[in-house]
Amino acid sequence: MSTAAATARQGIRPGEVLADLLPVSRVRDAALVVGGAALTGIAAQIALPVPGSPVPVTGQTFAALLVGTALGARRGLLSLAVYALVGMAGVPWFAGGGSGTSAPSFGYVLGMLLAATVVGALARRGADRSVLRMAGTMLLGEAIIYAIGVPYLAVATGMSFGAAVAAGLTPFLIGDALKAALAMGVLPTAWKFLDR
Repeated sequence: MSTAAATARQGIRPGEVLADLLPVSRVRDAALVVGGAALTGIAAQIALPVPGSPVPVTGQTFAALLVGTALGARRGLLSLAVYALVGMAGVPWFAGGGSGTSAPSFGYVLGMLLAATVVGALARRGADRSVLRMAGTMLLGEAIIYAIGVPYLAVATGMSFGAAVAAGLTPFLIGDALKAALAMGVLPTAWKFLDR
């Protein structure tokens, strides 16, 4: 049986993200949004300092991209907006227990808002259903986070752009490749399991 036929048989339609498979209600959507924010906040506490950088390695970016992909663009954006607003209000759940907008790494939080929206939109187009498309989606999401986070880091710290790249991008490339590899396995596998 083809994947399309199995998908139709299971009631999984093209254009759906994983969260759409749950029973529809406003309570579901609110719970998913709050749960996605909480997951991102918890993942941000997994923080390892990077020598010479004010930005730690965290699970935050992976969680944000996973939330966007699993919830879709609208709910992913709302979830990361809740995460950002609550952290700005003083809840210490940014990287390493930080809060507010003064941290040099706050630009990465802003980047996660846009990245979650983009990867969520791509997931609605089936990007989370194959290994290669998922890899590309995660790498694009990471690039968006850095495109906002690195310039913010430069401005917030007074670093040159080259120094901000060296401190806020280069040390994280291997970890980001591992995160992309993890997502390449998790999300397409979830869809294959559901197709059965």
